[in-house]
Amino acid sequence: MRDRGSASVLVAAAGSVLVVLAAGLAAVGAARVARHQAKVAADFGALAGGAHAIEGQAAACAVARRYVEANGASMSDCVVSGLEIVVRAEVRFRFAPDGAEAASRAGPISGVTIPT
Repeated sequence: MRDRGSASVLVAAAGSVLVVLAAGLAAVGAARVARHQAKVAADFGALAGGAHAIEGQAAACAVARRYVEANGASMSDCVVSGLEIVVRAEVRFRFAPDGAEAASRAGPISGVTIPT
């Protein structure tokens, strides 16, 4: 009768391991979702801002910012060079203080020859 109650200790230990594992998986899942959200926001911001790149950096980046923020991110950088725009978007989430960041470029294709 010396083993009385040992099963409850094992069940509690196994439950604790499952809780820690679930928390780790939740953190990884949140990071992946934030990364995808940042990428989508950067893509939409670059595409929208690229249509206004001819108007200059201020106008193109203002449009890009609206689209980035509408997609739940914040714009950390926007650079217009000629007709090319590069937008960086950032999404913060609970498990990482730095958040997730993604960049996207929109502009004309350069240096590519199309075979005839």
